[in-house]
Amino acid sequence: MRVFVARHGQTQWNAENKICGTPDVPLNELGWSQAKELAEKCGDYPIDLIISSTMLRARQTAGVVAEKWNIPVITDARLVEQNYGIYEGMDRQTPGFLENKRHFAWRYPGGESMLDVGHRIYSLLEDVKREHGDKNVLIVCHGGVMRLIRSYFEDMTNDEYFHYSEENAAVREYDL
Repeated sequence: MRVFVARHGQTQWNAENKICGTPDVPLNELGWSQAKELAEKCGDYPIDLIISSTMLRARQTAGVVAEKWNIPVITDARLVEQNYGIYEGMDRQTPGFLENKRHFAWRYPGGESMLDVGHRIYSLLEDVKREHGDKNVLIVCHGGVMRLIRSYFEDMTNDEYFHYSEENAAVREYDL
């Protein structure tokens, strides 16, 4: 089975370089364009099912792809972006946020640790393999979630993990 993983299109918070974890921010105009470009790219992939984060920006992106290719969509709350606690809405270069990001077991004050999110994501991938192993699946999610999904499939140093980032509407492919 093949798993394609895409990040949602751009939001206004992305454009403003704000930390956007669990606030349910919609796509902006560029984000809608990126979702349409992603839908075009997805025509090159044999996708049978889309699994989307329950967050609006991911559902909007998944909906554009689903409509273009008539692919069913299910949502899964385990794909929700990491809760960055007190840092949500702040600039991505905020020192406390960056320091916390280097420590996988630290919970962001009022939020989650990367280990918390990793538990969600790894269990989701195991369930996808068990429940949809006969299908090729597109997962539409968030930047932090994409980082964890990559760590499921590829070894990464702590530094690689810290610096890993995907552009909005980027897509990666893995064998599951």
